[in-house]
Amino acid sequence: MSVSVYRIPTDLPGGDATLTWDSTNLVLVELTSAGETGIGFTYGSAATAQVVDAELAGLVLGHDVFDVPAANDRMSRAVRNTGKPGIAAGAVSAVDTALWDLKARLLGLPLVRLLGSARDEVAVYGSGGFTTYDDTQLEEQLQGWSDLGINRVKIKIGESWGRYEARDLHRTRLARRAIGDGPELYVDANGGYTRKQAVRMAAAMADLGVSWLEEPVSSDDLAGLRVVREAVSADVAAGEYGYDLPYFARMAASGAVDCLQADVTRCGGITVWLRAAAVAEGLGLHVSCHCAPHLHAHVAASVPNTRHLEWFHDHVRIEKLLFHGTLDPQGGTIKPGVSGEPGHGLTLNRKTAEPYRVT
Repeated sequence: MSVSVYRIPTDLPGGDATLTWDSTNLVLVELTSAGETGIGFTYGSAATAQVVDAELAGLVLGHDVFDVPAANDRMSRAVRNTGKPGIAAGAVSAVDTALWDLKARLLGLPLVRLLGSARDEVAVYGSGGFTTYDDTQLEEQLQGWSDLGINRVKIKIGESWGRYEARDLHRTRLARRAIGDGPELYVDANGGYTRKQAVRMAAAMADLGVSWLEEPVSSDDLAGLRVVREAVSADVAAGEYGYDLPYFARMAASGAVDCLQADVTRCGGITVWLRAAAVAEGLGLHVSCHCAPHLHAHVAASVPNTRHLEWFHDHVRIEKLLFHGTLDPQGGTIKPGVSGEPGHGLTLNRKTAEPYRVT
């Protein structure tokens, strides 16, 4: 097993309701067996690599690669006292995904064939629209998605913990003008609003056809999410900060969301993502894939209740830079597995990746 960290600067300053950033870390895990190498990764702190080395490597080396759920369980138990949510969950996720990729490669199968396909293609939505963008930058990004035929787009709102409502409304109106009347328009407040503020803002945006309201309040406030959900016409979504299955079960059962989000790079990897999707389906909910689009493609195609996958600007750019085998969202969908490449189809482009490696 090897683990490495890559730090990639943003193309433009990034920001949402509560954070700004100028670079993103990708923590890459590589597992080799019988001449094949499986890869998995997560986005987050470089300290994730230390957890992989110190806490997880010894549990996985020598383990039967075909028994991925057993390895996931072993890793999840081992990080109990380390502090499973956050960095440790990201580490488990990266190793779990690498194990699934390695298993598929050893069998010579695209990952979606190993998991079993529920659909041939997965809908995507263009995601970015950061609060740090000026009007021109926002319009150019929206136009880029339109040029690809992507008819669902999302922008960030709730700037500076909801202190700039007028600018939020201005940017949402600008987005609607830029994409026209047909495409779906989504907004993401990243938990930056209060409950009543979220309801007021949703009402103010209703005539713009906003149909997706993501994290209008903190995802930790399940009661608040339910209050907002019951008061607005847009679908309320949350779940990207789920680090274990009980989190998703609580959120889905609480009536807090219309669509459950899950992130394979945080939730415990492919093993737990599939279980979260099953929980959602059992409660009549769709699931939407949060960020890391190329790691989600195959699992998204393997469950019947996938609504769509987030074609997140920062991660799309990073994954195209670091890997061969990225997918084409032309027409608003991606088709995992059609190339016949085994695993999830990504291989590290060492030439372009090396300048960004953190030593």
